[in-house]
Amino acid sequence: MKTKRHRKWGRFLAFLAIIAVVIGLTAGTSMKVWKHIPLGLDLQGGFELLYQIQASPDKPLTPDGVKAAVQAIELRVNNLGTGSPNIELEGSDQVRVQLAGTFNQAEAERVIGQTADLRMYGNATQDKTGKWVPDEKTLLATGADLKPNSRWAQDPTTGQNVVTLEFKDAKKWQDITTKYLQKPIYVFLNGQLLTAPTIQSVMSNGQSEIYGPTLNTPEACNELAKELNAGALPYPLKLISSTNVGPSLGFASLKATMWAGAAAILLIFLFMLVLYRAAGLIANVALVAYLYLVLLTFAGMHVVLTLPGLAALVLGVGMAVDANIITYERIKDEMRNGKSLQSSVIAGNKRALRTIIDSNATTFIAGAVMYWFGQGDIRGFAVALMISIVVSMLTAVLLSRAMLLLFTKSGVAARPWWYGAGKGVVQS
Repeated sequence: MKTKRHRKWGRFLAFLAIIAVVIGLTAGTSMKVWKHIPLGLDLQGGFELLYQIQASPDKPLTPDGVKAAVQAIELRVNNLGTGSPNIELEGSDQVRVQLAGTFNQAEAERVIGQTADLRMYGNATQDKTGKWVPDEKTLLATGADLKPNSRWAQDPTTGQNVVTLEFKDAKKWQDITTKYLQKPIYVFLNGQLLTAPTIQSVMSNGQSEIYGPTLNTPEACNELAKELNAGALPYPLKLISSTNVGPSLGFASLKATMWAGAAAILLIFLFMLVLYRAAGLIANVALVAYLYLVLLTFAGMHVVLTLPGLAALVLGVGMAVDANIITYERIKDEMRNGKSLQSSVIAGNKRALRTIIDSNATTFIAGAVMYWFGQGDIRGFAVALMISIVVSMLTAVLLSRAMLLLFTKSGVAARPWWYGAGKGVVQS
């Protein structure tokens, strides 16, 4: 008898320990987790650029060419070091770039849209004005022949600033250096002669360096290295629009959404407590765990949180509550059929599980379809929704069920009233 009493109190203490862990973790680390979640343009401000990929009569747009252009833009945006960029192809020839945060907008526009047209020639001459003009017939290589790993370095002997290069096809560079050994080659950047080094030896590993009078500082070298790493765009870009979203507007949107979400969650908590009493408290703890785990997943997966993402998060709260309500109503049905409390909890959970899985599966499929066919914010909403569904299944089904079983088996609250059942049901 004493062992049985100890076992009951042990279950109750385990129940309290789960609550303490959930509340403690959420209160102690949720702000740290929140700070690791990248916020989208609509929540922290930034700007949005819309580019058109321009074709020419001799170079029409092709699917592979458009794909290469988007990849080149992605590389350039990544080189800017901005957090959580969003780059989407719209239609057949437009690319929307969303950059969240505070940085130099003019510089970003220049780096994204500018074509770093690097060309190497075997011969070049000076015209009457002193400008160097390449001999187009002796074109040796372009920026497209380079790997995206250029960087600033210093010559270990002279201390001169240089930009390192590595060719994709080492054999091609070896052939060039063999053919032009002890001869100059002419490196042009955007039509201007950058340098005319003399090939001193055959380079078989595909690696080389660029230096010149305009590359006399680390900043100038890093700038060129970034542009070279971005690769040559297969088509020129035309900036169609540039839209600013001020930080204050983004903060106001975030504040309003957070208040709305907090009010909705508070009302849900009150609703569950009033309708299901102790069982409602368990559901509320499971909801807290759900919110914490969703934020933890967002931070771990670097999901960019936008206003639609927050809406999906709150929608997931509703779905998690639905799962608990379905379970509790099944439990009440079992009580009305005359089963004991513990038998009702086990049978009710079992009957509710199929309904919950079917409901969540259909919503998950809808989210997957939205992600597959959608763009931009629709995709963000779909990702947040699918994550919310998976996490709600873990918390509203597994965690909530485990807590409810521990609580009922402890015998601390055996009256059906504690589980939302009215008068007339059979007590255990």
